[in-house]
Amino acid sequence: MEPVKVEIEDGIAKAVLNRPESFNALDIELAEALAKALAGFSTDESVKAVIVSGEGKAFCAGGNLKWVLKHPSGTRAAFHELAGRFHQSIIEIRRMQKPVIAAVNGVAAGAGFSLALACDFRVMAKSATFRQAYTSVGLCIDGGGSHILPRLVGQSRAMEIIAFDEPISSERALEWGMVTKLVDDGTAMDESLNMARELCGRSIHSFGWCKGLITDSFDTPLEAQLEKERAGIADCGATEEGIERMRAFAEKRKPVLRS
Repeated sequence: MEPVKVEIEDGIAKAVLNRPESFNALDIELAEALAKALAGFSTDESVKAVIVSGEGKAFCAGGNLKWVLKHPSGTRAAFHELAGRFHQSIIEIRRMQKPVIAAVNGVAAGAGFSLALACDFRVMAKSATFRQAYTSVGLCIDGGGSHILPRLVGQSRAMEIIAFDEPISSERALEWGMVTKLVDDGTAMDESLNMARELCGRSIHSFGWCKGLITDSFDTPLEAQLEKERAGIADCGATEEGIERMRAFAEKRKPVLRS
């Protein structure tokens, strides 16, 4: 059985974690397969949008602690190896100049929590839950969670989530700005596909620039950020697509774009 199910259709790529018997908990094989799939989507010009999800009842239950505890070189080596592979996926998602949607079909805990937060959008089933989980088993958050979580919910609430590790319901996740859309159980993938189709009809080049600018904005001084914005708008405005979209707007018509 493939650790990650990969599918590309009509410009939309799906990477579905495929270890339902372990609630898609990450071991080294699954982490490597996910990173490989995402890297392939990033460079595939036919892919316009990406969806990440999990097979079965869970999105991803975190790291596979059974694998960690059995590592022949010990737990330090296990986490060093696993986090390194997992973090390649986070880097691919954040640097990919395409929208990435997490279809959160069930529990997203530990590494699954961080993976969902790293995506640009999160479509979450109403019965699904978030849980950071790390501190309850004596671990430190990884997967970019310490970087992304406070940017989504603020530093004080992020510290509360880390310290007390209470499960976060889908309703509370929406209230706290962690979720883009709540959907009925069993429809997270369908709704994510609908979102992806809508995004594919928009300018992916423009989105890619904006995503990169927002990702960099927290660590870039204003003047440097303004220069990046100037480069971005000049580049977008000089493309064939950009020119056609501007002309269509000015002429009050729909743009005619190459497929």
